[in-house]
Amino acid sequence: MTNVHLTRRGRLLLQTFPLFLLLSVAAQAVVHRSGPPPARASLSGPEGTSSPSASPPVTRPPATPSRTATPRPRATAKPALTGTGRLAVVPGQSAVHGTGGLRRFTVEVEVGLPDDPAAFAAAVEAVLFDARGWSGGGRVAFQRVSSGPVSFRVTLASPATTNRLCAPLDTGGLYSCHNAGRSVLNAMRWRDGAAAYPHDLAAYRTYVINHEVGHALGHGHRYRCGAGGLAPAMMQQTKSLYGCRPNPWPLRAER
Repeated sequence: MTNVHLTRRGRLLLQTFPLFLLLSVAAQAVVHRSGPPPARASLSGPEGTSSPSASPPVTRPPATPSRTATPRPRATAKPALTGTGRLAVVPGQSAVHGTGGLRRFTVEVEVGLPDDPAAFAAAVEAVLFDARGWSGGGRVAFQRVSSGPVSFRVTLASPATTNRLCAPLDTGGLYSCHNAGRSVLNAMRWRDGAAAYPHDLAAYRTYVINHEVGHALGHGHRYRCGAGGLAPAMMQQTKSLYGCRPNPWPLRAER
């Protein structure tokens, strides 16, 4: 048998080869037995704490179709306050109300306005015949007529016609006036009132009748409050209360 002389390096390789072979076979066995790594538990509990098992899928309700927005009702446009410029006397005659000097008057409404002439005449009568008004002082009595001589006329007119009837007084389409025997009530104010009476249109209408008829009776403007801080009827309450409380009726001192 031939003697084989191995170098020191060869002897080292020969000694370690069995160990290398054994480690290679073991690694292959481990690879064949190993499966995919286990899934980690999901964080599905309250405040992100761990759950012992994977959370079941969340079943969401089917999407509900969004409601169609209900359209807001449009504001009803107010009727235009324009007329023909022609005044028509409201027919009718009343009894005499009050004591003192008799003042006959007629009621007129501009043709073409949306207001009911009979309703306007009834409103004027209700104010002038009320004992809280000018006839309650014992110095004047009123009677509505539709013909014959009169002391004054109570007229409801559009802003444009009010301007014409009040000239040379400057009403600017905003105010009422007494001029040339007519107590002219601006239909815009009759419909919308004024800031002094923000929630009481009926009280404002009472005021404006008393104020303009007060001029027909010869009363001038007042600017100081009466007893209890009430504004006089002859104060220009449509423009300002001048620190007073709104008041539609003439004060005792005015009558």
